[in-house]
Amino acid sequence: MDFLNGITLISNYILIPGLTYGSQLALGALGITIVYSVLRFSNFAHGEFMSFGAMTSILLCWLFLSLEINLNPLPTAIIVLPFAIIITIFYCILVDKIIFKFYRRQNSKSVINLIVSIGVMFFTGGLIRFIIGPGDKNFFDGERFILKAKTFKNYTGLSEGLALKTTQGITIVLSIILVVLLFWFLNKTKTGKSMRAYSDNKELALLSGINPEKVVLITWIITGTLACVAGTLYGLDKSYKPFTYLHLVLPIFSAAIVGGVGNPVGAIIGGFVIAFSELIVTFAYKKIFFYFLPNYLVPDGLLQILSTDYKIAISFIILVLVLLIRPTGIYKGKII
Repeated sequence: MDFLNGITLISNYILIPGLTYGSQLALGALGITIVYSVLRFSNFAHGEFMSFGAMTSILLCWLFLSLEINLNPLPTAIIVLPFAIIITIFYCILVDKIIFKFYRRQNSKSVINLIVSIGVMFFTGGLIRFIIGPGDKNFFDGERFILKAKTFKNYTGLSEGLALKTTQGITIVLSIILVVLLFWFLNKTKTGKSMRAYSDNKELALLSGINPEKVVLITWIITGTLACVAGTLYGLDKSYKPFTYLHLVLPIFSAAIVGGVGNPVGAIIGGFVIAFSELIVTFAYKKIFFYFLPNYLVPDGLLQILSTDYKIAISFIILVLVLLIRPTGIYKGKII
């Protein structure tokens, strides 16, 4: 029984949250990877694009709820997500047409586009806070739990309960669906193959008759979709606060670099590496040792490597270690 209680505790506080947070980081890292592979620059505005998508979902949720349109017991965000995706895509394309296209025509270096993306990041962040304000926004409605801890305890007889929130289940399922669709698109469709060819060798792709404007357009459509879904899922799971998405830039970029910048598979794996690393390093293990060891061997203290206050630093430490030991990441970059 003690062993099962320990496993349940690990599942409840590390495994399920890690899969959820890892899915959110993986989708964010995929958006950065797609832009880097095709447009050849690091888009630091992606975190704010995620925030823009989440903000749009919140505003639409409020509208739908005021019209008494809902999807109970599922959150209303599921209904509004397709509309929020369209609006986010439109914003990404608008930013590209007004800003990034000018520098692309000038054949500007990647570092120039990177700096421009930082400007876009601050502008988008300001626009979001102007529209919705800087405070916390909770837009979750419907049934909160798929599986409640009390129900699990009553069913199994264990002293530790396992809970699965609706937002966690939705995040994992939607992430799997979106990743499968993305890889199918990139590998099986003519447009996806054109994007891969453009990413691999721009000059040869142009000579082959591939329309660069179409490739750029599809890139931003994919980026906007990933940003909106990732931002909305993160906001649903942890509540929405605009400043939070600015802080997400570091773990998202860390995930992309750890996996291998430009490699979609690497972005996904990197997302889970960062997520589980943050949870494992900041978790207090005393109760787990209580179940796995005799009482007289259980050490004093929380048995926590780092406080949760240092969670963001873990992404930075992993990023530095990867850049020092294996700069190409787990997978070599620039592959789409």
